[in-house]
Parts: sequence; C-alpha cells; structure tokens
Amino acid sequence: MNNIYLFESPRLRFRETTVNDADVIYRLNSDPEVMQYTGGVSWNSIAEAGEFLANYQDFRKNNMGRWAAVGKDDGAVIGWCGLKLQANGEIDLGYRLFKNYWNQGYATEAGLASLNYGFEKLGLKKIIGQVLPVHFASIRVLEKIGMHFLRHDVDKQTGQNILVYTITHEDFCRNKSISSF
Repeated sequence: MNNIYLFESPRLRFRETTVNDADVIYRLNSDPEVMQYTGGVSWNSIAEAGEFLANYQDFRKNNMGRWAAVGKDDGAVIGWCGLKLQANGEIDLGYRLFKNYWNQGYATEAGLASLNYGFEKLGLKKIIGQVLPVHFASIRVLEKIGMHFLRHDVDKQTGQNILVYTITHEDFCRNKSISSF
C-alpha cells in the first residue's frame, strides 16, 4: 500500500487512494447510512471498487483528489476527504467517513487539513463544498471550517437540489482560529 502521506492533521494522515484500498472503499460505499446524503457510487463488488480506483486519474491529472484519511493511532482508513476539480472548473471539498467516526470532529479536522493543503500547497484561490439541504451535520462542518453559503444549485449527476458553500484563500488565512492546527 502507498504510505506516502501528503499532509496530516492532529489525528489523521492523508494519502492517495490505491487499488489496495478497494475493500475499505467498497465497505464505505456499501453502507446505506453513509451514502444517504452523498449521491455517490456504490459498487456491486470489491473488484468493481478496485477497478474504479485503478482508473482514478484525478491525482495525476489535477494533483488532487479524494485522499484516504488514515488514523495516526492505529493506521486504519477512517474514510476519505479531499479536493476534486469539477466540470465547471470549481474545486469541491468532499468527505465520507465510516459511521463509527461520526460526531468526533474527524470531518471538521479532515476538511480543514484539505483546505489548508489546497490553499497552501496547491495555490488554490477558492474552494467550494456541496451539500444536500437536509444534511445538517455536513452543513455544520462546512460552516465550522469557515465556509459560507454561496448559492442554490442542482447536482448534475443526481438532479438533486444542493447548497453550495465557499471559502477563499484570503478568508481562510484571515481566520487563523480555524485555519491552524
């Protein structure tokens, strides 16, 4: 497994996902509670998840993607978090965690670390976060990491109404209480 960590937070390390993560990603995407607010892909098998990961080109094409979030204490993949270049040119922050890591501040920590990496290492100027209006926990995470409401939109893949939040590099740097660990 690729253990080259790109960045870290107090409790987590982040690395590219690889085909060796197929079992973990399959299990994460197979949980209906985890998937209820994401509109993401569920696979029929570990092999399908592995095929997706083998063909995942975002890291090479865009120098960013959905990184494996790995616990520092035990080395377990707790989910993923990262930045994705959207078709409209916007950079989207996304995250997905196993249920046993919910309500412990991991999404906030992973989101902050990803924003910091995007702004400081990748030189991004603005990052968005997309969320279903009924996903109150994710809305709260986006607000806690300094994002503010930008607009209503429609998810191009699912047709669902979504809220779009945003933060600029300037705003991220201005609020030192959220942007530093």
